[in-house]
Amino acid sequence: MRTALILLLLLGLASIPGSLFPQRTQSPLKVREYFENDPTGAKWMDRLYLFDVYGSPWFSAVYILLFVSLIGCVVPRSWHYFKEIFKAPSAAPSKLESMDGYQVVDGNLKQAETWLKAHRFRIAKQGKSISAEKGYLRETGNLVFHLSLIVVLLGIAGSSVFGMRGEAIVNVGERFLNTPTSYDNLTPGRFFSVADLPPFTIKVNNFDAKYDVQTRQPLDYELKVSTQDQIDGEVTEQVVKVNSPLTFGSTRVYLQANGYSPLVTIKDKSGAVKFEGPVPFLPQDANLTSIGAIKVPDMNPQIGFVSSFLPTAARDKVRGGFSSFPELLDPRLLFSVWQGDLGMDSGVPQSVYRINTDEMERIGLWALRVGESYEFEVGSITFNGVVPWVNLQVVRDPGKQYALFGSILAIIGLMVSLFVRQRRIWVREVNGKIEVAGLALNRLPGLEDEITRMVKELK
Repeated sequence: MRTALILLLLLGLASIPGSLFPQRTQSPLKVREYFENDPTGAKWMDRLYLFDVYGSPWFSAVYILLFVSLIGCVVPRSWHYFKEIFKAPSAAPSKLESMDGYQVVDGNLKQAETWLKAHRFRIAKQGKSISAEKGYLRETGNLVFHLSLIVVLLGIAGSSVFGMRGEAIVNVGERFLNTPTSYDNLTPGRFFSVADLPPFTIKVNNFDAKYDVQTRQPLDYELKVSTQDQIDGEVTEQVVKVNSPLTFGSTRVYLQANGYSPLVTIKDKSGAVKFEGPVPFLPQDANLTSIGAIKVPDMNPQIGFVSSFLPTAARDKVRGGFSSFPELLDPRLLFSVWQGDLGMDSGVPQSVYRINTDEMERIGLWALRVGESYEFEVGSITFNGVVPWVNLQVVRDPGKQYALFGSILAIIGLMVSLFVRQRRIWVREVNGKIEVAGLALNRLPGLEDEITRMVKELK
């Protein structure tokens, strides 16, 4: 048990980095920001698994050792308890005077036996003495608590090994098909097969966010979607909120984050459209001041726009351009135009929100309102409008029910072990009188009061 407690403390300490640093399974966008802002530092942090704490070898080692330690502790105790529960209470000591609450009173064993049975004691008679015991459920609660911890650990491990987590940014008006290629980030468990992904489709119809005018804090998020299960083909209109996910069997779809995608049209010098559509931008603060990159590799030379989007445009001397409110009250698209090599043909992965301009030349700088256009040396850009996007998190936790069941049992077992008092009382008849004494296991209070009540009633 001492080893288990030490490992439990180590597990708690090992969990601290998981709350200090963003985790890939929860906030891949935040992790991406670390790599963009400090590539060298983020690379070392990644080597130490600080972005994947709960899947790291060192966390798993503590987790497995705790699991083994708990089994090694609880299983022998459970077997011992199983044998002891059917045994009669132990015989009275030879000298009761040394025990707690010792008293001598007029009476007989029959009266004492009646009182003990009325107060739910298990009794055993040996000649002219009675052994009684009560509160054995305390040990039951203790064992249930520790066995429940094993169930919780198994549930969490089952979710990690057989489950999956994935995220996808979907613009309003677009569809999400539950296939591996539709995910921006997909983390399957070790024994999870992508063939096990449930076939369903989600069409994002509308997203409505309400904010407090004074504090600018979000009051409510409401996402309206049309879902279709590919098995039965039925289309259903549903509403998703932060704590009200979609459910497809054992898979749930959560509304995790939101932002904006400016709609742009980019043409070359001849007027041919080279790019048209929404571009998701990454929010940087609570007012959804966002950054993004618009890349047009089909133009010659290649063109990139290092951009910022402001839902409600404002400006000051210190911060420059920023958004003063998260709603679309005065949307503005700010950008600088760069020409040269975007580096998209090198085969090296790069962020969709940033452009490496080391091999590029800036040829323009401007800001647009909705409906405005800007012409540069080799083409033009038109800001057509804005559509919201939502980040959908798809989670499959097959062990969640077991973890919940184990947690409930653990709480029940803990309450039983805390509030049930285990004690023994011995009664011996000597020369027409009876001697009464007892023993409170774990030195819990209340034994002497109970013996006093017993003596008083026998008198």
